[in-house]
Amino acid sequence: MSTITVKDGATIYYKDWGTGQPIVFSHGWPLTADDWDGQMLFFGQHGYRVIAHDRRGHGRSSQTWDGNEMDTYADDLAALIEALDLKNAIMVGHSTGGGEVARYLGRHGALRVAKAVLISAVPPLMLKTEKNPGGLPLSVFDGLRATLTANRPQFYQDITLPFYGYNRPGAKISEGIRERWWLQGMMGSVKAHYDCIKAFSETDFTEDLKQIDIPVLVMHGDDDQIVPIGAAGLMSAEILKNATLKVYPGFPHGMPTTNAEQINTDLLEFFGKAQQSSKAA
Repeated sequence: MSTITVKDGATIYYKDWGTGQPIVFSHGWPLTADDWDGQMLFFGQHGYRVIAHDRRGHGRSSQTWDGNEMDTYADDLAALIEALDLKNAIMVGHSTGGGEVARYLGRHGALRVAKAVLISAVPPLMLKTEKNPGGLPLSVFDGLRATLTANRPQFYQDITLPFYGYNRPGAKISEGIRERWWLQGMMGSVKAHYDCIKAFSETDFTEDLKQIDIPVLVMHGDDDQIVPIGAAGLMSAEILKNATLKVYPGFPHGMPTTNAEQINTDLLEFFGKAQQSSKAA
């Protein structure tokens, strides 16, 4: 397996396929790099170098007791990007991974990055506060932690229904996709997954977003039951200096999987423009 060792001794697993302009994918909670298989194969076949890692505490990376928060996630990602000496990269983050991308760019800058994509992503802030009245109340996330603690295997089966919109009338349910989600989740550390709920729900990415001046594509489904679009994609697009917003009617949180053809097509158009820009430079 390909791994790097970061400053606290944790090992971070990653996949690195193909050649060309690098695309770095950051996955959602509580998943792994494998959640990007549909994108990595597609874009690898289109001449890109595709890279995805397992966040610490997830998948095949170290199950650390500490460090399960956004600053460390971003620093781990920075260590990987530096170890691979990536340049002119495109960063893509789904859900919690979108927060990881935003915090990386806010914390480490965009010297090695040409463009970024936030898909169904948690920024700017999921938690409801006085300044963020459209967020979700803390009780929602306390409920997630309680359910995870009580019966993680069942919780991970149940959450796949709203995650992929499979609880909607007429939805075509794929048990294979549900089982893949469950398997990825159960590979990780219960402690890391417990901590990560706080990381994705209570981290405020507003200042990170304000610092980002590279082009960012914000993609969000308007039927996202996990990260509602109102306090997420719509607000991020307003805060970012150079954002393009694409709203997908009826698409669920897990749209990179359920609607891969549409998402990949739109990403390819955005990436193609990135390639053209780099050639022109």
